[in-house]
Amino acid sequence: MRGGERDQHRDGMSTTRRTLIAGSAALATGALIGSPAAAAPGSKPQPKPTVVLVHGAFADASGWTDVARLLQHDGYRVLAPANPLRGVPGDTDYIASFLATVPGPIVLVGHSYGGFVITNAATGNPNITALVYVAAFAPDAGDTVQGLQLKYPGSKLGEAALDFRPHPGGVDGYVKPEVFREVFAGDLPRSATDLMAATQRPGDLSTLGTPSGAPAWASIPSYFLIARDDQLIPAAAQRFMAARANGHSVEVRASHVAMISQPRATADLIRKAAR
Repeated sequence: MRGGERDQHRDGMSTTRRTLIAGSAALATGALIGSPAAAAPGSKPQPKPTVVLVHGAFADASGWTDVARLLQHDGYRVLAPANPLRGVPGDTDYIASFLATVPGPIVLVGHSYGGFVITNAATGNPNITALVYVAAFAPDAGDTVQGLQLKYPGSKLGEAALDFRPHPGGVDGYVKPEVFREVFAGDLPRSATDLMAATQRPGDLSTLGTPSGAPAWASIPSYFLIARDDQLIPAAAQRFMAARANGHSVEVRASHVAMISQPRATADLIRKAAR
């Protein structure tokens, strides 16, 4: 082979080799971009959100015990702050300030009047990914607790069911012990409801007539656990609020304290909201 032919042959082999290498690199790059399996080792799993549980009136955070236990077993961080029950503005500010200290995504859950509070406290907090209402009030702007409670017939929490006790800043309402089980927790043993009645935390009467602000559920996905046997917030009112919020809802045979009598159903709905 002459010298010129050898040079042409080498140049041809070099060109072919460069083409093959470039093609192999392109295929490898394409495989890395297009294949989730190839990208997976470098990605981090998304952290589970923190679940914040807010109780309502005539109760305290211990009502969430079984729900919290189930969620913690599944690896969720759970926080259940004390709702002050001193009035809508103060309760809202307190829970909002608590939420501001929680890093990362949050699923915010409210029971009864706690739903009224979370609807207002979640506003403006970008970490809150879902709202969960458990036999709870989900007000629109201008709604009141009393207005929603009496919107449909069936509530047994009237003036005759309450004891009123003045305090330096106003008047507290307590559910009378003799009707506590019927109004609040008809599907729990009387031994349990007698203790709940004795240790109940009262709500200031100002909470009944204070109008709500703009609802957080207008911009945050919402989930509703509707208690069919609720004697405090009629099931019809719960369905109305869920439909108005375009929320995902499930129904259970439960009294007003659905999180106590149906903890698994409650935890299941919270998990769904967390996903």
